[in-house]
Amino acid sequence: MPWAHLDEISIHVAQNAHAAVFMDRAGWHTTSKLKLPENITILLLPSRSPELNSVENIWQYLRQNWLSNRVFPTYDAILDAGCEAWNKLIAQPETITSIGMRKWAHVV
Repeated sequence: MPWAHLDEISIHVAQNAHAAVFMDRAGWHTTSKLKLPENITILLLPSRSPELNSVENIWQYLRQNWLSNRVFPTYDAILDAGCEAWNKLIAQPETITSIGMRKWAHVV
């Protein structure tokens, strides 16, 4: 169920509050079948603008630092390299913060 993530976000929205969730234009984000909780509004990012989607920057970081310019002999080797890269990244929360931070979205 692709909207389970939205249900989880909805649970954590303060009572009498409303959440805005930014999404890219992936197919399941724009489908009429998406079941949206009442306390969430979806704001779609412009098409072809990966610089606005911080997750795209995370993938770019993973590729640049651990996954690019390599040949993998098997599918399992690809999965292992991806997991290893991910585990290296999550061991560096300050790096994730610096990659994902948007000054315009930061409220002091």
